[in-house]
Amino acid sequence: MSRELCPTCQRPLKVCYCSALVHIANRIEVLIIQHPLEQRHPFNTGRMAHLCLKNSELVVAERLPDTELAALLKPGAALLYPSLSWLPEVEQIVPGTAQAEALEQLVVIDATWRKSKKMLHLHPMLQQLPRLSFAGELHSNYQIRHSSLENSLSTIESIAMALETLEEGADFKGMLQPFQKMVSLQTGHLTD
Repeated sequence: MSRELCPTCQRPLKVCYCSALVHIANRIEVLIIQHPLEQRHPFNTGRMAHLCLKNSELVVAERLPDTELAALLKPGAALLYPSLSWLPEVEQIVPGTAQAEALEQLVVIDATWRKSKKMLHLHPMLQQLPRLSFAGELHSNYQIRHSSLENSLSTIESIAMALETLEEGADFKGMLQPFQKMVSLQTGHLTD
């Protein structure tokens, strides 16, 4: 017998986080390219971020044809991704600069690190976008899923942090409410 799923968050009803969803207006469009395996992962946060942001788009694909990707990208797009040594050198987006203020779109890959690297290899166009990366110690509250890369955040934590630094005066911390509820429901469920 299959469990009944919430049609919005696609989680089992007893661990549905929808009561904590918020709807936040964001100036910079967030384009989330989600790996198909991540779409089915019970703890994915890309969909959660999409549900919280009024100006976002969620595309599920490991590989997009160049013409389709080009149609999705806006002229003022940047990639939210760490500056890793194998990636080409590109312009870095610095919050508070004219370039950051002119940013129209933030592209986010929602996948495990291994899958995200593969997706970037498959999309040279994404590799060439200006990049927003975080420096310093990052602390994730993602207690129910662990990353293979140290000092990393979940997709929703990364998006909230990026928008918080890019859109002055706006508060994006509220979009972490459903994330915290999901973690709390799951850790509570595991101890039951």
